[in-house]
Amino acid sequence: MLALRSIFYFLLSLPIKLLVRCKIVPDNLAEIEGADAKQPIFYIVRHQSASDLLSLQKACKALDLPDPLSQVVINGQSFDRTLCLEKPTSIILGRRNSKTKAFIQGIKLLKLHNQDKTLDAKLIPANLIWGRRPTVEKNNANMGTVLADQESPTPLRKFFIVLFLGRHTLVRFSDALSLRVMADDHGADQATARKLLRVARFHFHRQTIAATGPRLMHRQQMFTALFANPSIKRLIADEVKSKKLSEEKVKKQALAIMDEIAGDYRESMIRLGERALNWLWNRLYKGIEVNNANKLREVAQDGHEIIYVPCHRSHMDYLLLTYVIFHEGLVTPRIAAGINLNFWPAGPIFRKAGAFFIRRSFRGNRMYSTIFREYLGLLFERGYSVKYYTEGGRSRTGRILQPKTGMIAMTIQSLLRGIDRPLTLVPVYIGYEHVMEVGSYHKELSGSKKQKESIFGVLKAIKSLRNYGKGYVNFGEPININQFLNQNVENWKDAIDPIDPQKPSWLTPAVNVLANDVMKSVNQSVALNSVSLAALILLATENKALAESELNAQMAFFLNLQKHAPYSDNMTMPEDDVDALVEHIKSLGKVNVEQDNFGTILSLSDTAALEMRYYRNNILHAYMLPAFVCRILERNAKVNHQELIGHVQQLIALVKNEMFLWQSDDDVAMQVEQVLNALVEFQMVKQSKAGFWSVVEDMSVKAKLREMGECVDETLQRLAIITTLLSRLAPISKSALEEQVIAIAKRLSKLNNINAPEFVDKKAQSALINVFKELGYAATDEQNYLNDTAQLSNLKALVNNLVDIEVLQSIAR
Repeated sequence: MLALRSIFYFLLSLPIKLLVRCKIVPDNLAEIEGADAKQPIFYIVRHQSASDLLSLQKACKALDLPDPLSQVVINGQSFDRTLCLEKPTSIILGRRNSKTKAFIQGIKLLKLHNQDKTLDAKLIPANLIWGRRPTVEKNNANMGTVLADQESPTPLRKFFIVLFLGRHTLVRFSDALSLRVMADDHGADQATARKLLRVARFHFHRQTIAATGPRLMHRQQMFTALFANPSIKRLIADEVKSKKLSEEKVKKQALAIMDEIAGDYRESMIRLGERALNWLWNRLYKGIEVNNANKLREVAQDGHEIIYVPCHRSHMDYLLLTYVIFHEGLVTPRIAAGINLNFWPAGPIFRKAGAFFIRRSFRGNRMYSTIFREYLGLLFERGYSVKYYTEGGRSRTGRILQPKTGMIAMTIQSLLRGIDRPLTLVPVYIGYEHVMEVGSYHKELSGSKKQKESIFGVLKAIKSLRNYGKGYVNFGEPININQFLNQNVENWKDAIDPIDPQKPSWLTPAVNVLANDVMKSVNQSVALNSVSLAALILLATENKALAESELNAQMAFFLNLQKHAPYSDNMTMPEDDVDALVEHIKSLGKVNVEQDNFGTILSLSDTAALEMRYYRNNILHAYMLPAFVCRILERNAKVNHQELIGHVQQLIALVKNEMFLWQSDDDVAMQVEQVLNALVEFQMVKQSKAGFWSVVEDMSVKAKLREMGECVDETLQRLAIITTLLSRLAPISKSALEEQVIAIAKRLSKLNNINAPEFVDKKAQSALINVFKELGYAATDEQNYLNDTAQLSNLKALVNNLVDIEVLQSIAR
């Protein structure tokens, strides 16, 4: 019997090799690879199918895991390595065949663990998903979806599944389950074995839904559902009554808006797009690095409604994030895209890839806002994952923008309809070593009109494709909206109304807090890379140039400091050594490379400096705290330990909102300690017995600290401008103070060659003045004028000590 089975598997393996291509997604491969080689490994799968087992064999071989078709011998007993939950449906009787051996084998394995306390077998759930096609309504089903929509297919149906869907197979390896823990915690009886198999079935079901998505609803069905929505019914009735229009005409207007907004998701477009993007990424990038995706898969598998909230650097974000999500074994989301992207032929393509379009502004347009809100609510209600950009547009400076809260507000309002599934925001940090639009960003910031997107722009971009280095996608800590409201809004569930949820008084403040939490989480997931680090370092030098050896040393210092005192646990750093990183920067053409008798000099031209400022701003927030520490140490012969911590806490509090920094005062104190300990280990600073810190007498050490401190020089100059003007001109109106601050900032930018748009940005200066008021450095009198306070003089003394005397003199003049 075994010989016949071996021959059958051998013969079947040939077409499987030709017809099946697996996308392999291991949840925690490092844990499996690090498992004790002496302990047995088993697999559990859904179907006792030869094609499934042979496909699993291919995947296991690729990951260097044990052969699932082999036998495992434990204490003289032989076991199949793979436990199968179900046999295929009988081709003749049309019903499932007899039960598999999984239950009996499960009991035997658990009993062996009771008998042998040294035994710790691992059971790895392996889910094979053929085709990854979503289930559709019966009247919209085609051959592919009919084949895919089968829990336990007959051998004949499985033949067609392999034939038509085999090249798009997902193999998902979940975290290994310890049978030792199972036996110890739950026993080794039949109830435990049944529970194990029941949990496995539910696990595979959830996982399959996460990969293929919920039942697919096409556009016309969505329009029908929207017209049946109570809010839209009421809207149409009100429009008919107030504007004296016929119901037919109002419905026609509503349908036009629905048609403008709604996506037209087609799985075939996702498949085609995946092939095209494979080619594109290989042409554009040397690699796409993805981190923390396991958190994302956990949330999806737990049945949460996922809302991806990435930062927005480039039009590439739409494609890159969708591509990454698909390759992480999850269904691609419905994407909120700006209406400016709805041009031919991109608009129809994006729409079929799941995009739905949103106008830049629809304030005062009740019909549009109601229909859009209800469309978004319908997506959530049907269980579709969604992606939107809270910044409202691409960042032109490289910094994260202040969030637009409309989409988050509508998300919470959807929750107030009584959705029975938790809504979870997943912040995403997206970074690049080159952003294609960065040149146009500088033109726009300089006053040029934004170019309208068109097919000609796309063709021009395709023509200039070249190697752009690496791309980075880091998933942040998921934020469960239900839990957030439980913690921040008392009795929020009282506002739930399935028919017509109102806008409760707590909505706006809660949305503002949630939006800021999202942006902080995005920044916590920052990806340091060679280009952004080189930009940070070179732009901090006086002439924007360094010897290659100096750049290497400085980059090593910047990276080592983050390793010893990390900005956050979700931050990622390059694994290559600094020599390789610098060579990579040179290969990308980001710096000028010159040779002289003493070696290589790397520098930035004026044009390159403008571009590199964008990449510097991507990571600047991660270095604010260590830069403040180094600046204080470098500018003072000695400084008391507690004063140092207090000064950094003061400065971080001032820029916290603008930079979306996550640290509380306690976190700041802890991280200052970490930075100081690292500097001691690097033999750069020392502490006296009296508790005072000072820099060691070494020119190279002082140069490194000075360069790190220069990263916050522009920030300190802005603080110096406000503290000086407020103390000198008070009482003064906020608008007048803003004008004076901008005027001096513009002058300083000319004198010091600061080409940073944020340095002279009116909104940024206004927001910083508001922070001065909130923290008590400025007070408002009865005439609504700003006055200085006692606290301001202390802050002014601190800031003036850290700013160059020439800058202070320029401000004073």
